Amino acid sequence: MTQDTTNDAVTFGGPTLARWRNAVMAAFGLGGITVAAWGPRLPTVKAELGLGTTTIGLLLAGVTVGAIAGLVASTAVLHRLGSRGGVTAALLSVGGALAVMGAAISLRSLPLLSAGFVVVGFGVGTMDVLINVEATAIERSARRTLMPRMHGAWSVGAAVGSGIGAGCAALGVTPAMQFVGEGVLIAAVALVMAPAIPPGDRAPVPDEHASRARLAKVRHWLRGWLDWRLLLIGVVMFGVEIGEGSANNWLTLAVKDDHGQPAAVAALFFTAFATTEALARIFGGPVVDRLGRVRAIRCTTALGVAGMVLFILGGDTWAVLAGVVLWAVGVSMGFPLGMSAAAESGPDPVGRVSVVASLGYFANLAGPPAIGSLAGAAGLLNALWLIAALFLAAFAVAGSLAQRRSPA
Repeated sequence: MTQDTTNDAVTFGGPTLARWRNAVMAAFGLGGITVAAWGPRLPTVKAELGLGTTTIGLLLAGVTVGAIAGLVASTAVLHRLGSRGGVTAALLSVGGALAVMGAAISLRSLPLLSAGFVVVGFGVGTMDVLINVEATAIERSARRTLMPRMHGAWSVGAAVGSGIGAGCAALGVTPAMQFVGEGVLIAAVALVMAPAIPPGDRAPVPDEHASRARLAKVRHWLRGWLDWRLLLIGVVMFGVEIGEGSANNWLTLAVKDDHGQPAAVAALFFTAFATTEALARIFGGPVVDRLGRVRAIRCTTALGVAGMVLFILGGDTWAVLAGVVLWAVGVSMGFPLGMSAAAESGPDPVGRVSVVASLGYFANLAGPPAIGSLAGAAGLLNALWLIAALFLAAFAVAGSLAQRRSPA
């Protein structure tokens, strides 16, 4: 292992790098399973607890609040626990929160369910910054584009999670049982894969020099919010992440209530979305290397616009499904490529990733409540036009992701 003096880059080779990569990909996959846990079951949760659309939107807002808190806390968690400890703790909190959500549904306790949503949001927000920083370090070690594949693992996890939801809906398994089972699974896998993550000398030593370094990192992070290129990268991520977050939470309800499909079929539509997104990310690395980040984002967001038009206006089942597939392609590349662009855009990649991740995750998690509010006034399908508009905005500022090369 070699480590630079800034404590920002760790380089491994051979089997150690492979184990590190696989562990981080597993963490991405567990994150995908988490965020896909409740979306396919929202129609059933809504019916079991007698909730309205507004209340569902407020529960989703709890995920937003928790995730933003987790994003803010992520750097402190990294410094305090190191990479291995931070990722493991975040995953354990996610698993515990899912189990609490299952218990809350069984007890029909709306306050406990709300708390579960907040805690699961905190765990996901914290974990995602940490694993994206790890993925960026792995890319540097491997010297090739790996971030889309990492996020492809997230999408595979989301596909698996949505498949679990669809299967449970078809078999009559309650959401409570599903959430508890997924929570136990996530905690168990987290403990098994944790030793492969480097413990990380990146956590600062608590002395005077480390304190000054921490203050410098905070100053870099604050300056990041005044960096126009970084903010434009954030616009791209904001646009595609509202699209992804809205799909995670509203696609199933839109297919069931507005396109007239049964709950199990609606869950399968979400499985198609998650599977397409996963495939686009898994096989997207070579395409990005060939086209470059800018053209890749412009192609995918243009397809996303076409997908939203088909999904909203399509009356035929196959047209709606085609819209779902193109919608998934539209959201597939913005977040991973934005993370890579942000990490290489200046000093302190942790802070810079945190800035754009804050925008992306705010969109991903605040977008669904916003869509819910619009849906109350204009209908759910009409509210989804906002996603098409944001895809267009991402297309317009995609040039901000152009790769910068150092003089070395």
